[in-house]
Amino acid sequence: MSPVLQGLVTIVIGVASCVAYFFFSNMILDKVLFPPRGENAGRNINRANQWRPWLFMFPAMFVLGLYLVYPVVGSFWRSLFNRSGDEFVGLGNYAILFNSPEFQTAVFNNILWLIFVPAASTFLGLLAAQLTDDLKWGNIAKSLIFMPMAISFVGASLIWKFVYANDFDIGLINAIRGLFGAEEPIDLMQVPFWNNFFLMVILIWIQTGFAMVILSAALRGIPEETVEAAIIDGANPFQVFFKIKVPQVMSTIMVVWTTITVLVLKIFDIVYTMTGGNFGTEILPSYMMTFMFRDDGRATAVAIVIMVLTLPVLWWNIHNARKEMR
Repeated sequence: MSPVLQGLVTIVIGVASCVAYFFFSNMILDKVLFPPRGENAGRNINRANQWRPWLFMFPAMFVLGLYLVYPVVGSFWRSLFNRSGDEFVGLGNYAILFNSPEFQTAVFNNILWLIFVPAASTFLGLLAAQLTDDLKWGNIAKSLIFMPMAISFVGASLIWKFVYANDFDIGLINAIRGLFGAEEPIDLMQVPFWNNFFLMVILIWIQTGFAMVILSAALRGIPEETVEAAIIDGANPFQVFFKIKVPQVMSTIMVVWTTITVLVLKIFDIVYTMTGGNFGTEILPSYMMTFMFRDDGRATAVAIVIMVLTLPVLWWNIHNARKEMR
């Protein structure tokens, strides 16, 4: 069967299955379990209405449980065993991790990514949103800034490999250094500590367009009356931007910030493509991959650590979303 035909068959079967599930489950609920007749008709109708939301949520809850909850529980249980999975070691894998210099380096680098990338992406996105809204050719500028979002992380990494290349003829940065009299090219990926920031620039380049689009919509939603009142009161453009506009879009800024933060915790492609985690650029996902095929217990322990680090960010995002709904 061709992929196109297989996709169409899958869509037809999937849609038909959903329709059949909701039709027959409602029929069983209304005509078999709680029929609206007899002395208990009113009570049965109320009971059916109480069960109906759970009936509609069951497919999603089942899929989440099967593909999210079960793997998490299974991964945690697997992290309590040794390399071959035949000996229970408890928290031994976690103790080895936290005493490992490579793991400590990975955690430190992840913290650098968490601090620098969301802050820089959000700030540059906000700045681009404000500046492009005031330009006649702003839509063209927005398209150019957003364009990296259409490139995969691996593709973006390959593009920036040419920028960072250790060659005066190919590497853009080394070519610029050569114009200023540099005698030898340098491999930026092997510069200790700073090579992490060179990798972060790639993700910032990609995510600035995302932040710009979301924040541009938020800035356009600011009531003009507040801006005009501030101008009449003598506020300069910087005061209007930082004291009038930014506070009104702060909730959107936090959403963008947390979204990019969650993405940073999952980043792997850029580091793996550019350095493979070498030269002090190891992060938790790439560190996990070093054990994936030779020590499953320790690899799943790293995965659990990544999940635990992600939970506070997700909680903060959900907390802010609920606060806005009140």
